[in-house]
Parts: sequence; structure tokens; C-alpha cells
Amino acid sequence: MSQAVTINLDTASNAILVNGELTFATVNDVLGEVQKLTGSLSELAIDLADVTRSDSAGLALLIHWMRIAKAAQKKIVFHHIPAQMLAIASASGLDELLPLSQT
Repeated sequence: MSQAVTINLDTASNAILVNGELTFATVNDVLGEVQKLTGSLSELAIDLADVTRSDSAGLALLIHWMRIAKAAQKKIVFHHIPAQMLAIASASGLDELLPLSQT
């Protein structure tokens, strides 16, 4: 059974916190959530530290969020990308495109 995914804005750090599973079963529920949270932010910092599981749908969601940022002319960076998601990105050649945090 899939764990629900939640998206919240940490107002102290202006980071978007993702918690739960980013899978085929959950990504449709959060497709527009980042767009709702980012109106006043000049940069999108998405923290994936609490993502418990991911599949290729989770990676597709990150690509979707990158498109949203580009359309809004905002910088986007992903923090703490899970190893499972990074492995999928690497296997598909997308790891070079992801704006990953260096910290």
C-alpha cells in the first residue's frame, strides 16, 4: 500500500518539503501542489529528504516541476534527492539535467 505524499512550505527556509512516496500511485495527487505554494517565492528549493520511496513517476514529477519553474522564470534546485530516484535519473540520462543542490 502506498504512503500518501504531502507537500508543505517551510516558511523559515522557504523550502518546499516533500514527504512520503513519489510513485505512480501518488504523483497525480500532488501535480499542482508546488505551483500553489510558489507564488511569492523567487526561487524554488525542493527538499526531498523525507521521500520514502520513488519510481519513474516521481522523477517525471521533478521534470514537471522544472517546467513550472522555467515557465515562471524561477530558479529551481532539488535538495537531498533520494538514492533510488537518482539511480533512475542516471539510468535514463536525466541526472545531468536535474538542478541538484551541492550541499
